[in-house]
Amino acid sequence: MTVSRLAAPRVSIPRAGMPRVAVLGGGLAGLAAGVRLSEEGFAVELIEKRSVLGGRASSFTPPGESAPIDNCQHVLLGCCTNLLDFLRRTDALRQIHFYHRFDFLGDAGLSSLAASLLPAPLHFLPSLLRFRHLIPADRWSLVRAILAIVCTPRPYPDIPLMGWLRDQGQSVAVIDNFWRVIMTSALNEDPERLSARPAFHVIIDSFVRNRTGYKMGVPKVPLSEMYSAEKMRQRMTVRLGTAIAGLNISNGRIDGLQLQNGETLHADYYLSALPPDAIANLFTAPQRVEWPELNEWKDLEWSPITGIHLWYDRPVMDIHHAVVVGKTIQWVFNKSLAAGKSAGSGQYIQVVISASRPLLTMRREAIIELVQRELGEVLARTKEAKLDRAVIVKEAESTPSFPPGWESHRPGPITPFANLFLAGDWTATGWPPTMESAVRSGYRAAECIANSGAEVDGKRHNFLVNDLPSDLLVRLMLP
Repeated sequence: MTVSRLAAPRVSIPRAGMPRVAVLGGGLAGLAAGVRLSEEGFAVELIEKRSVLGGRASSFTPPGESAPIDNCQHVLLGCCTNLLDFLRRTDALRQIHFYHRFDFLGDAGLSSLAASLLPAPLHFLPSLLRFRHLIPADRWSLVRAILAIVCTPRPYPDIPLMGWLRDQGQSVAVIDNFWRVIMTSALNEDPERLSARPAFHVIIDSFVRNRTGYKMGVPKVPLSEMYSAEKMRQRMTVRLGTAIAGLNISNGRIDGLQLQNGETLHADYYLSALPPDAIANLFTAPQRVEWPELNEWKDLEWSPITGIHLWYDRPVMDIHHAVVVGKTIQWVFNKSLAAGKSAGSGQYIQVVISASRPLLTMRREAIIELVQRELGEVLARTKEAKLDRAVIVKEAESTPSFPPGWESHRPGPITPFANLFLAGDWTATGWPPTMESAVRSGYRAAECIANSGAEVDGKRHNFLVNDLPSDLLVRLMLP
C-alpha cells in the first residue's frame, strides 16, 4: 500500500516539552522535514535567507508584472510518491493538474506517448511503435534497449550513459529524438555527462514499473501559492530574510546558530537543507577538520536551466504542453490554459531549456530570437503573433550534476555532529537530484531526529513513503 494516499493535511501544534528543531533552508527538503516534524509535535523554526519559500522551486514577480511567475516550470510524475505525500499534507495537491500522455512536437509533426491497455511493462509498446519521430527500425531498437534496462539488476551500473547507448546499437536519431529529450528533461543534464544509473532509474520508475508512474502533474498556480509562508506558519515558525553567519560547536554538538543580524538561535536539533557550498561556508577551517567531506562537496558541479516566459497578443497553442524534438528548446507549456484561462486576446506560454550552458552567456535578444525561430517551426501561429513581452530566467545552479563516479560521494543524513542532520536533493536518497529526492531527504533527516531521543516514547517513526509497487508482469521480469 502507498502511504501517501492515506495522508491528510492537518495543522500542527507543538506539544509541551517536545524538542526544538532549527531547519536551515526553506526549499522543498527543509519544508518537508519541518512539516513532518511539526506533525509529530516538535517545535520547528525554519530559517530562510530569501523572502520566499521553495528554494529552486519558487516564484517571483518580475519588474513591471503584477502577478508572480515560477522561476522555471516544475512538474512531477506519478512515481514521485514522497513529493505527492508532501503536497497532500500541505493541501497543495488539489492545485496540480495531471496528464496521461506526452505530446511530442518536431519536424515530423505531433506524436504522443501514452499507456495502452497492455499490462506494464508493455503498456507503452503501441505508442513507441507508432512514434513518428523515429523510423521503424529505430523504434524496435529503442524497445530492445528499454528491455535491456528492465533485465539489468540493481544497483544499476555507474557507467557513462552514452557508451551504454552505443553498445545497445542506438542510432544518432534514437539518441537525439528520444534519449536526449527524455534524459535532459528529467535529469537536467546532457546525456554525454550522465551516468547510466540515474537514466535507468528514470526509465524503470517512470515508464516501466507501474502503469501510473508516468502521469505528469503540472501546477495550476504559481509555486509561491502552493507552499506559502502563510500556510507554513500554521505548522512552524518561519523566519524569512534571515541569513545564517556561522555555527557554534561544542563537544561534538551544534550549540547555536549565529545569525547575520547578531542574534544567536538555540535548538535541540539542527537540520541543514542548504546547498553543499552554503553548508560548507558555515564552518570555519578548524571546524572542517571534524568533517573533511565539506571540502569535497564544494567542488560539486551544477547544471543550469533556462525558463523563457512569453506573452503573445493572440492564442498560438491549443494543447496544454509539448515536448519539442530536435531543437534547442525542449518543452513548451501553455500557461494560460493550465491556469484555466479561456483563449482570449492573448496567451502566456513558457519554454524550458534544460542543461542550458550555452545560454548562460547569450544576450537576451539572441535567446528570444532563437526561441522565436524554433517555436515557429513547431507552432506556426507564433510567426504571425506579436510578442508583447518576454522574461528570461537563467538558473545557473539549478540541479547538481552527477557524472559517473559521483554517486558514491553523496552523503546521508548523519553528520559528525550528534544533533546536526543533513537534507537536500544532492544527498544520498536513492533518487536523482529532483524534487522527489529533496522531499525524500527531508523525510529521512526528520526520521533521524524523531527516532533519536526518548521524547518519542519508544515509538519508531517512518516518514518515507514506499515507491509505487511493481505490477505483476514487471515483478516476474525484473531481476
